[in-house]
Amino acid sequence: MTLLQVLVRDNNVDQALRVLKKRMQREGIFREMKQRKAYEKPSERKTREKAEAIRRARKAARKQAQREGLLPMPKRKIEPGRGRGPRPGGFGGGFGGGAGAGAPPSAVTPR
Repeated sequence: MTLLQVLVRDNNVDQALRVLKKRMQREGIFREMKQRKAYEKPSERKTREKAEAIRRARKAARKQAQREGLLPMPKRKIEPGRGRGPRPGGFGGGFGGGAGAGAPPSAVTPR
């Protein structure tokens, strides 16, 4: 059993709880608690552990192949509100109304 210890600074219990939950998640305590809710037969345990080992080995092989350049690196996920992206209110600088450069010709009204 792992002993987790969290310091509470300046009576900030909420922050200490967040740190504790993060550490418990990292240690896999929540996952273990969920598994121990019900009895797991030895045969089921073996198949689960074997599947986990296969998953770990595949992940390690994939990471190694990415490092060696055999596979492309995964695309970075851009969080909303960060980085570049369409701004509210259009791209600015132009006149209002009308279709943009990426609009199909049918969307442009003739004059």
